Amino acid sequence: MSRLVLIDGSSYFYRAFHALPPLSNSAGEPTGALFGVVNMLRSTLKEAPDYLAFVLDASGPTFRDELDPEYKANRPPMPDELRAQREPMVEIVEALGIPLLRVPGVEADDVIGTLAEAGAKAGLDVIISTSDKDFAQLVKPGITLVNTMSGSRTDRDRVIEKFGVPPERIIDFLALMGDKVDNVPGVDKCGPKTAAKWLAQYDDLDGVIAHANDVGGKIGENLRATLERLPLNRELVTIKTDVELDRGPEQLLRGERDHEKLRELFTRFEMNQALRELDGGAGGEAAKPAPTGAEPAAVANGADQAGEYRCITEQADFDALLEQLKNAALVCFDTETTSLDPLQAAVVGLSFATEPDKAAYIPLRHDHPGAPRQLDRDSVLAALKPVFEDEGIAK
Repeated sequence: MSRLVLIDGSSYFYRAFHALPPLSNSAGEPTGALFGVVNMLRSTLKEAPDYLAFVLDASGPTFRDELDPEYKANRPPMPDELRAQREPMVEIVEALGIPLLRVPGVEADDVIGTLAEAGAKAGLDVIISTSDKDFAQLVKPGITLVNTMSGSRTDRDRVIEKFGVPPERIIDFLALMGDKVDNVPGVDKCGPKTAAKWLAQYDDLDGVIAHANDVGGKIGENLRATLERLPLNRELVTIKTDVELDRGPEQLLRGERDHEKLRELFTRFEMNQALRELDGGAGGEAAKPAPTGAEPAAVANGADQAGEYRCITEQADFDALLEQLKNAALVCFDTETTSLDPLQAAVVGLSFATEPDKAAYIPLRHDHPGAPRQLDRDSVLAALKPVFEDEGIAK
């Protein structure tokens, strides 16, 4: 079965910006969101799509603004550091040969919804790469959501497990709760459990409205005070699936990569890992020597192994590894300890990998003859703590 992957570009961009620390290149240009987007794209492309698109909101008002002038009116302007990265992000996506779509008058969600529905009808395996809960309304046989940062997948069963309602009731569910981020006021004090309970009891939003007088207490008063608003909420949270587009799912073929443009952008923004991969293909980094000060780690029995294995003993190399871990979608790690008893064990070293055939080992308390000089254990563990605590990085 052919696969269509639809990338919620705005979700990528904002999530990368807020998930990563403030990064910049040597010229002072912000780069954190760019690193995050490139890493998420790398993970998404592992889905091996036959067709794909990176979808962004177009500038200007949409039909939802006409329905409700207050829609999204509470949103602050885009931070300057993020705005500065938007056009470079577009350039990177286009240079990667990924079709980029922006359709005036509608939101990116509506473009994705239209393509997803058309793709499913055409028999394609549709994957929507996003962290936006609104897309749960589109889930059905043939349409799955994937959160690229966590690796989690959402099908019908997962929608029910997560929200307490099936995909076909998500619109009503969202209409009742409202959305503070989009300035859609719902029923005051109505959370997910209450919304799910009402929909289970009265079937759908129309049923809840019809039985509003049967709901007692303060929450019943809140419901009745919001009745006139609820139909508008339903319109605002409904993702359109009938937008007029200039191409269909099977026209979303990936083009050739513009290597020179990518090299220019990766060099400018100091994306060294992406640059090495560009120059050497899938094995690009492995084909190059380890950075100065990063020694190859010892291999059992002295046998040669393909790949890049480094022993991190210098602060600069640890700092580079730390940024790589923070920007990774998936981190594999292992510990070397003094004991198998967790109550007795002390950490003497840590191993990390973010992709096959590339790993790094950080010795911390090796005291054998000839042991290399080592970084301060407490400082290393403190620096790694945010990586281990970050739920957006799969481990």
